[in-house]
Amino acid sequence: MKDKRKIETSFDIDRARRQTPGCREVIHLNNAGASLMPRCVIDSVKDHLELETMMGGYEAADRAKGKIEFTYDAASKLLNCDRDEIAVVENATRAWDMVFYSIPFSRGDRILTSVSEYASNFIAYLQVAKKTGAEIEVVPNDEYGQVSLSALARMLEKPAKLISITHVPTNGGLVNPAAEIGKLAKEARVMYLLDACQSVGQMPIDVQYIGCDLLSATGRKFLRAPRGTGLLYVRRDALEKLEPPFLDLHAATWVKKDRYTIRENARRFENWESYVAGKIGLGTAIDYALGWDLEKIRLRVSALAAELRRRLRKMPHVTVQDLGEVLCGIVSFTVEGIDPGFIQQKLRDKRINVSVSLFNYTLLDMASRKLPSLVRASVHYFNTEREIDRFVFELESIISMESP
Repeated sequence: MKDKRKIETSFDIDRARRQTPGCREVIHLNNAGASLMPRCVIDSVKDHLELETMMGGYEAADRAKGKIEFTYDAASKLLNCDRDEIAVVENATRAWDMVFYSIPFSRGDRILTSVSEYASNFIAYLQVAKKTGAEIEVVPNDEYGQVSLSALARMLEKPAKLISITHVPTNGGLVNPAAEIGKLAKEARVMYLLDACQSVGQMPIDVQYIGCDLLSATGRKFLRAPRGTGLLYVRRDALEKLEPPFLDLHAATWVKKDRYTIRENARRFENWESYVAGKIGLGTAIDYALGWDLEKIRLRVSALAAELRRRLRKMPHVTVQDLGEVLCGIVSFTVEGIDPGFIQQKLRDKRINVSVSLFNYTLLDMASRKLPSLVRASVHYFNTEREIDRFVFELESIISMESP
């Protein structure tokens, strides 16, 4: 408890909540779905939309070129990479898809992934396997429920085409050992794609330390940016091996009747038409997060989540479902005899936001644990212990009314 109080006093929670208008309206524990935007992000998006309204979309983009380019600078600082290794795209799924479908798979190529892999990613593996004859192999979990490093090392004794791992699964709080996986990938000279959709913004992410070649992330979750914004990191020496699955006049240049050239940087994965106001908002959100310090954010988020898990474990009929040796701000649980969707709606009626993870979101993991669905409560630094108290009180009320 002593460490938690220290974290509370070292973080200016009053400022964080003043700058987050939504805190006055709801208790938002769905930050792994879409977080509440801070005022500066809201204003940056509104200001650009006003500019588009008054002078036209293309003209407004020309006027705001400095703000647009700032987003690349902010993203490169966030991930510790060069700005030319960043692409800004519509969302994390599009970022991940654009780079995954750029990899030239052939029959027998091995794709190594995790038990807790997200549905959108696994569907892409299945499609590529069907079309090319590539093979999908799932790395077993270790005793903590995260990717087993020893099993992965054994699997890498044979050639593999790609290691593709979700850093933080959508349906729980575990943090997979991304940097340790990166070391194994480097030793085996295997390309490494990290889905950091749920980790960027709630903890420091350093692509040099992690050692990934490719990384996808979203704006709307823990970065607190607008929906419809995403990031892709592509290590410079991986670029020449990857041709995007589709190109346009932004990603490439038509130089002769029968020839085109592709951009030499990561923006080959972008397209011409984009949500400019959102892109500016993303840069503002990244800058705002960096201003708080990602390590301080991680400490506060982890402390709040640990307190929530502690409270839930004391409640009858409640089972915390989080796996992992290292845990983050996502807290998943089930209540005996009560459907997670029912709990979500009852809490929403009390202006408390949570989400539900369904069986087919992470089919392999949910099937192995015989979980049809679960409640997901995800905290952020602007949440408070008082909000956790209210959440627990309302959940206890639901359980007392519904349990036999």
